[in-house]
Amino acid sequence: MALEISSPGFSEGEMIPTRYTCDGPDVSPELSWSGIPEAAKSLALICDDPDAPMGTWVHWVLFNIPSSANGLTAEIPSDASLENGARHGTNDFRRLGYGGPCPPGGTHRYFFKLYALDTELDLDSGVTKAQLVEAMQGHILAEGQLMGTYKR
Repeated sequence: MALEISSPGFSEGEMIPTRYTCDGPDVSPELSWSGIPEAAKSLALICDDPDAPMGTWVHWVLFNIPSSANGLTAEIPSDASLENGARHGTNDFRRLGYGGPCPPGGTHRYFFKLYALDTELDLDSGVTKAQLVEAMQGHILAEGQLMGTYKR
């Protein structure tokens, strides 16, 4: 099953506005989604860049987003836990929360991947993408992605 994920800031395959990058205020973009299965208990979001020179670079790890949520506002705080119960993992900048595109050269692709899960994950804030992906195994009901690009 596929989820639809979009942003009013950029469309599929388009350049991500500077506001959401290290060349601007570096705040998270507004996202919205639809198609969440009724059986979903939580959502998880991973944003990464497979074009990074040293392998895929993780920009955002967020999990235990309530399944009733239909999106995220812009400028999500980098707190370990959010008011809605969602928890931040650690990105490859070695910090919690969102870290925007900041490619060293060339045009990179940034994938915002959303997962609908049949459970809430028993994980603490600060987990890595690898730990989250392992915990999600066997629990993914549906997924979708939005890809934006950025060049400095």
